[in-house]
Amino acid sequence: MADTPASPATARLRRFAIADVLTVARLPLGVAFIAFPATEARLAVLALAAATDLGDGWVARRFGASRIGAVLDPIVDKLFMAAAFGVVAFAGVLAWYEVAGVLLRDAIASAAYFLTRGRNSPKAVPARLGGKAVTTLQLLTLLAFLFQSPFLRELAWATTAVALYALWDYNRLFFRQDAT
Repeated sequence: MADTPASPATARLRRFAIADVLTVARLPLGVAFIAFPATEARLAVLALAAATDLGDGWVARRFGASRIGAVLDPIVDKLFMAAAFGVVAFAGVLAWYEVAGVLLRDAIASAAYFLTRGRNSPKAVPARLGGKAVTTLQLLTLLAFLFQSPFLRELAWATTAVALYALWDYNRLFFRQDAT
């Protein structure tokens, strides 16, 4: 019998799904990025984090998602990035405001989620191309850090610029949803 994707009705009823295991795996990977100072170890951790980030979405679409996964995935993504860029900040290779810029979209998205959650009106905003581009650039910036690239600062600023675009795009979409 061939695997068939779970129906949307089944996915809505699940409390926990296989994809959530991949999502939660990024939490110890964030700790490992801090704990293992060797470049090779951090490179392996970053590769695993990227693979689980890509993999959890694919698994959720293929085998079904869960209610908690939709909330857990962006939170875990932001925690991993915060841990990894904490390492970058403590290394002193970027100024604090450059690290803040790289994490700008994550910080504002988190604040917006908790603000709307506190008002008991959280809004689900689907993933957008700008958000995916920010994540890709964050990963490239971390690679530049690990390889001590002379383009680290430029990548950090490019990530910040795309984060500003992503925030504008999400904001536009959010308020369009809010008007309906």
